[in-house]
Amino acid sequence: MTISVGSHLPDAKLLQMGANGPETVELSAKLKGRKVVIFGLPGAYTGTCTTSHVPSFMRVIDKLKAKGVDEVICVSVNDPFVMKAWGDSTGGAASGITFLGDGDASFTKAIGLEFSVPAIGLFDRSKRYALYAVDGEVKVLHAEENAGQCDISGGESMLAAI
Repeated sequence: MTISVGSHLPDAKLLQMGANGPETVELSAKLKGRKVVIFGLPGAYTGTCTTSHVPSFMRVIDKLKAKGVDEVICVSVNDPFVMKAWGDSTGGAASGITFLGDGDASFTKAIGLEFSVPAIGLFDRSKRYALYAVDGEVKVLHAEENAGQCDISGGESMLAAI
């Protein structure tokens, strides 16, 4: 079942790189009592994700925080090593975006936003979306119809919606 406005995000264990290697991140701890923007995308280092989606949130992260957003999180079905390298190479991590890996796609599947295109080697990837959650409840959800586009799921659209 796909999440919608009013849904509560499921608890999930995502991964990030810490000082001593991969660390588990309990999504519920990131959401409890906080205002969080999460944007999901098909894959690190892919075209639209690298040239449009991440940069769109880099451009507006300060304005989102000025509106009370506590954290902006990028989630992709990738391992934490790739997410760290990608966050560093895009400048997204330096701008304040948190990069979390959903290595087994369990979070992506739990929110009903997975897709596969076997012909190009994409299995159980995330559809392109952005959401705004308050204390874990989805208040705004922008999901793209086409994973190759970054229009309604971009940072500027989320900023306007909050």
